[in-house]
Amino acid sequence: MTKFKCAVWLLFTMLLLFTLTSCAVLTSDSSVPAGSTLSSRSGESGRLQPSGKETSLHAAASTDQPEKNKIFGIIYPMTYPTYEMITTDAAQAAEKHHVTLNVNAPDEANTEQQIRILENMIKQRVDGIAISPVDAAALTPVIDKAIAAGIPVLTFESDAPSSKRTAYIGADNYRTGQQFAMTTSRLLYNQGMILVESGLQEMHGLQQRLNGFIDYIRNETAIEVLEVKYNQGNEARAAADIEAMIDAHPHFNAVVGLDFVSVSASVLVWKAKGLNRHLIALGDTSTSNKGLMNGQLSAVISQNERMWGAEIIETLLRASDGLAVRDFLDTGIIEINQ
Repeated sequence: MTKFKCAVWLLFTMLLLFTLTSCAVLTSDSSVPAGSTLSSRSGESGRLQPSGKETSLHAAASTDQPEKNKIFGIIYPMTYPTYEMITTDAAQAAEKHHVTLNVNAPDEANTEQQIRILENMIKQRVDGIAISPVDAAALTPVIDKAIAAGIPVLTFESDAPSSKRTAYIGADNYRTGQQFAMTTSRLLYNQGMILVESGLQEMHGLQQRLNGFIDYIRNETAIEVLEVKYNQGNEARAAADIEAMIDAHPHFNAVVGLDFVSVSASVLVWKAKGLNRHLIALGDTSTSNKGLMNGQLSAVISQNERMWGAEIIETLLRASDGLAVRDFLDTGIIEINQ
């Protein structure tokens, strides 16, 4: 081969190599402007398909939905200011946990209405129920029905011990009755005559409270119980009961009110009659606090009712999440005096 032909072939080879190198660089270059998208298929969004890692993260995010707000029901024996206080405390606790409250009660203490309210809450599939049962025996089958449906049920104030309820919130009512008796005995120097007003005769907690009171008075003191009446949750009846007992036993030394309703009724009677005798009542409420400050009440026995609302919400949250809760959440007993 002549020197001329060699030079031509060398030049041709160099031009060919230069052309191939330029094409390779153009193919690997990011010729798509920043922010542009490529379509992988016709009719799709026009976005680049994510890598496998991105796909799994996206799938995890799509299933990470916020939990459904829980709905808890609270059922009282009746409508009364003390229960409104408990509802306020429960509502504050519920708001922190994004819980919706369904609060209901008969206008007046009524077992049949409580049963209907409880049945409706079961049908609504609420996430938990707290109830202060008027009649524990009558409510037990319905409480058990709620438990069988997977709805945790708490009792508060008064228990339904034969039911399958999840837990009881409140104080030992027999011991509460004993505390009433001890306070009364101290105020009367272990002697005298007393009148007793209670609430619902069929309510388990009030039966226990009265039994604890009477047992202590009879066994540990020289005090005479002149009469016991039941107002059945009606304030007007409570006032009439107290007035009738005072008229029948004018030489009494003290009136003891074992239920919430007796507090306001007895204070009204004390104001109307201008009495200067001992009056012992139940519940740390605005009414009882005013009665103490104004001198109508000598002492108040409290089961720390102001704790019940928050305790109900916290316990139902745990129970509805399948967590263990204590069978008896004892809120304790305290005496508040002048």
